[in-house]
Amino acid sequence: MLSYIYKGSVSVRVELLSPVGNMATLYQAIHNGCDAVYLGGKNYGARKYSSNFSNDELKEAIRYAHLYGVKVYVTVNTIIFENEVKDFLEYIFYLHKINIDALIMQDIGMIKVVKEKFPNIEVHASTQCHNHNEEGIKFLKSLGVSRIVLDREMSLEDIKKLPDILEKEVFVHGALCVSYSGCCLFSSLNGGRSGNRGECTQCCRLPYTLYQNDKKIDTEGDYLLSTRELNTLFNLKDLLESGITSFKIEGRMKSPEYVGYVTKLYRKLIDAYYNKEEMIVTDEEIRNLKLLFNREFTNGYLFEANEIMNIKTPNHQGIVIGNVINVSKDKIYIKLTETLNQEDGIRFKEPDTGMMVNMLYNENMMLTNSVFKGKIAIVDNKVNKVHVGDTVLKTIDKKLIDSLKKYDEKKIGIDISVLVSNNTIAISIIDIDGNMVDTINEVEDAKNTPTSIDNIKTSLSKLGDTIYKVNNININYNQDIFIPISKLNDIRRNMLSALDEKRINKFNKRLMIDTHNEIIKIKEVEKKYNINVLVRNKEQLITCMLNDVDNIYTTDKELYNKYKEVANIYYKTPRIINKFVDIKNGNILASELGSINKYSLNNNVNTDYTLNVCNTKSIELLNKFKVNLITLSVELTYEQIKDIMKKVYNVEVYIYGKVELMITKYCPLKLNMNHCNICKNDNNKYYLKDNKDRMYRILHNNCITSIMHYKNIDRILDIERYKNLHIYNYRVDLLDENEEEVTKLISDIRRRLN
Repeated sequence: MLSYIYKGSVSVRVELLSPVGNMATLYQAIHNGCDAVYLGGKNYGARKYSSNFSNDELKEAIRYAHLYGVKVYVTVNTIIFENEVKDFLEYIFYLHKINIDALIMQDIGMIKVVKEKFPNIEVHASTQCHNHNEEGIKFLKSLGVSRIVLDREMSLEDIKKLPDILEKEVFVHGALCVSYSGCCLFSSLNGGRSGNRGECTQCCRLPYTLYQNDKKIDTEGDYLLSTRELNTLFNLKDLLESGITSFKIEGRMKSPEYVGYVTKLYRKLIDAYYNKEEMIVTDEEIRNLKLLFNREFTNGYLFEANEIMNIKTPNHQGIVIGNVINVSKDKIYIKLTETLNQEDGIRFKEPDTGMMVNMLYNENMMLTNSVFKGKIAIVDNKVNKVHVGDTVLKTIDKKLIDSLKKYDEKKIGIDISVLVSNNTIAISIIDIDGNMVDTINEVEDAKNTPTSIDNIKTSLSKLGDTIYKVNNININYNQDIFIPISKLNDIRRNMLSALDEKRINKFNKRLMIDTHNEIIKIKEVEKKYNINVLVRNKEQLITCMLNDVDNIYTTDKELYNKYKEVANIYYKTPRIINKFVDIKNGNILASELGSINKYSLNNNVNTDYTLNVCNTKSIELLNKFKVNLITLSVELTYEQIKDIMKKVYNVEVYIYGKVELMITKYCPLKLNMNHCNICKNDNNKYYLKDNKDRMYRILHNNCITSIMHYKNIDRILDIERYKNLHIYNYRVDLLDENEEEVTKLISDIRRRLN
């Protein structure tokens, strides 16, 4: 049991933000105490395979949420292709019209356009923007963003150091991505389903084998990229005292019962904190959380946890309920340490396989609804490879799920004031949020039996199936009157209907749409073909110089400093960067937003493919920031690039190299080989091998790990087509290529360009 006492003080209450995948989940989130919800429509959201909402459902959801004082943030946090821009903006117009409270966005070009056309719409920068440093926050603020959803990899101490120029939102519960958000191309380049488009295939939940050169390394599990579930209930007090604006629960693809229960737990602790009460999480509540979903829990990078990964299994673990004591062809016998019920789900841990308990028998082979702990339960053998001694987990608790389907509906408190005087009855209703409606009606003198105070109170207090409850009713009765009860009922209904509309429209920020489009001067393109190469070492750099490569990129600051006077060399900034080195009048390849903000005024800046540029609006925005050359996203097809190049833009296309599929704060070498002490001086090559025998190179640098593609992207044969689009810059990334291979590669590209 967790218990601690509130001792701090804060001036602004934190927002509890819950995930919603459908209307049933919306009801659970609202009635269990969320302050805001985030949800997606059928397109442009980063959870494409959630149920999501049609346009009509969105309208209904917003109306319902606003009735209860709950804000609605709509996810439009995918990258947007050029041929989608018109449809995307029409969708934003619809969202604007139905009164959404904020958009959650990733695409920087679309953020700029939305803030131009809909200046009153609040925009939150999705965690897909890779929000992790002060310079990146300043960049987004300049676009009109009001809130940032911070990288899950940030520690609480890192967050506290950020300037308070934008609202800060952090994930506090739910699934973790092993890769920095917005930095993963694994699913896209392996399976054609882009994580930046909400289509992630969860490659990180698949089995991998670790290799040192060609030698297999033994590991304690096969799921080397699979994370645990985030759970900060045990650290909530520290988070509440950190100045964070919003606590976000992950789970738009989770069940309504999961979302409702997690919301309820965090609501309970948050309220206890502000009420200066003891904050308690019971053992039963933790047990229920484990039953609803867990891959084992961690408090995450927020609190610099040592245990982030669960490499033994990517599956929901539930709770342990016993062990297998006998197995026959038809039956499995389980000695229970917890009660098992019919229609529960169970999983056998060692073979990692599960089943539903459709038929449940007691030790006398009699069918039963329940077998209690300490007894022997018998189930049908519907799985393979189960052995005596195997641990049995309960992963679905039917009774728990059924109990969570029922919840107390949230009620909005109202105060009613009545003044009877001068042949009138004046009534006002004010809700707990300060919304007020009032009315004055003429009444008759009482000729026989007057309408009593009790009659008035009873009629006005009949709230039925409305969302309201009466906190106080105050009646000043200065004259005997008669008013039909039916009329009083009509007055009450009309006033509550008017109060509904006030609540629904309280957050209404719709203003006239600003149709002004800022004219941005497009960077003039030098009509000369350039080969631009990323090098990994001195040998490659020298080879590129000898072969007259036009622009050389390097991640090695020492190499950059040594050769910047004799070659057109660019320093490629780290993708994870908190301390920016001072560079002026130099060349920068910016790999994330903060580097653009930091260096674009005093340096010649190009941007990398990691900026996910997929449309002309992003190109024009980067031109505004004086970016010289923009590498297009490697996710773009030729046809999508063709859509962009209807004008001649200053872009670079990626034609050869192993792309960085993933960048992560987790190091598989550290976890599985305790490798930290010799990392920097290690000349071995490390790989992850998947179940199709594909080898993904692991690069490690100061505890930041990159997972590289198993094969080279090779679009050299497409150069002629790209030339027809008036593209003049061609990008190559080297990894292990030697002098001969580099020379041959550059020669081949130059021959095709000329």
